Amino acid sequence: MRRAAWLWAAAVGAGSLLVLWSVAQRWASADMKGMPAAYAEGGMVAGGLQAVALAALAGVVAVLATKGAGRQVVGAVIALCGAGLAVLVWRGVTDAGLSAWARGEALLMGLSGYTYTVMPLWPSVAAIGAALVLAGGVAAVVRGRSWGGMSARYRREAGPSEVKGERAIWDAMDRGDDPTR
Repeated sequence: MRRAAWLWAAAVGAGSLLVLWSVAQRWASADMKGMPAAYAEGGMVAGGLQAVALAALAGVVAVLATKGAGRQVVGAVIALCGAGLAVLVWRGVTDAGLSAWARGEALLMGLSGYTYTVMPLWPSVAAIGAALVLAGGVAAVVRGRSWGGMSARYRREAGPSEVKGERAIWDAMDRGDDPTR
């Protein structure tokens, strides 16, 4: 494979891993009267991030294993994963998403009043990861055909070869050919 394909794979893989890393970090806190603060991890306020990031990571392997139009189709799926990640991150830090989470936390604790605060570092990291995945998917669609395929070094040849001589018979058997055909 060409160097460009490996650089692409590293960028998209890094984007997916950034999202996966940020999902387990604190994205928001809710302060409730008379109780210690409750904290929300990314997966609590932006459900689905983990699954979509894992799908994008699997897509990296699929792009490296395919060629031609198949590679472009997988690249399009990766681009859709990147767009989906961006939407999920955005929904996770909007007032509606955070308010629903904080209200749920307050109800679980039997309280009625709460205020919430967004911690911007980890949603920003997830957004950067989503942007890398989206850009990588688009790059695979546009440039993926020129990356070349996996090596054919260990592929078995289609049919048996003609074998002459005792040494050639042993060599054919070592290759997996049947010299009696």
